Order: sequence, then C-alpha cells, then structure tokens
Amino acid sequence: MIYIKENINNVDEFNMLYDLVGWGAYNRKISQKALDNTFYSISVYQEDNIIGFGRLIGDSICFLYIQDIMVKPEHQRNKIGTLIMNTLLNKINEIRKENPDVKVYLGASKDKEGFYEQFGFIRRIDAGLGYGMILK
Repeated sequence: MIYIKENINNVDEFNMLYDLVGWGAYNRKISQKALDNTFYSISVYQEDNIIGFGRLIGDSICFLYIQDIMVKPEHQRNKIGTLIMNTLLNKINEIRKENPDVKVYLGASKDKEGFYEQFGFIRRIDAGLGYGMILK
C-alpha cells in the first residue's frame, strides 16, 4: 500500500533518497537545517519504506519553490513523482485562495523538463523571462 505523510522531514530518509537519485547527500547537519526551514513537505511510503519525497520552500504566500522531487530509482515511472507533484500543487492551490498571484518556481534536472510541463510549468524563456540562474 502506498501512502503519504506530511511534514515528516526525516533527515536519514532525505539523505538516502538524495544519494539514490544521484545527487549526493549533504552532511546530516546541513540536511537537517534545510528540512527545518522547509515550508511544506510530503514523504511517500510503500509499507513502511520511503519511496519518494518532495517539498515546498519559500515565504509561504508570495513566492514558492518546488524542490527535491525524489523517487527511488526502482519506483520511478510508476507515477510516484506525479503523486508528489499533484499533492504539492494541491497545497499551492490552497495558498492561491489567499493570494491568487503566488509565484511558483522550480528548477528541473537536465532533460526532466517534460515531466514538469505536464503540470503546466513552462520554460522561463517561453514566458518571456530571462534564464533561471544560479550563483557559483
């Protein structure tokens, strides 16, 4: 049975998923601080084993950023990522009741843009905006 828990933010599960998806885990202290500063998160379990995770970061009303959509490799392509995204978007729609103009961003991993486009996300260049940028 697959089920979702909100705001668990278990650092060991988080780091394990980071490693399994190939991103490499941060040290425990850094990961814990990141999770402590998370606005909203969901963990997806099969039985008692985590198989997916996603979170929202930001100021909770004007700007939100979808971050760390992670699914164990053996569970990818089984709609777990879709479940995570739909759950996060439901939370965003709750926020839109208070502020219909909330801005929602994400940074897609290379070649994963198509996954996010199915949820209505567009590439910044297609929105007439500049490229997303990162500080080195």
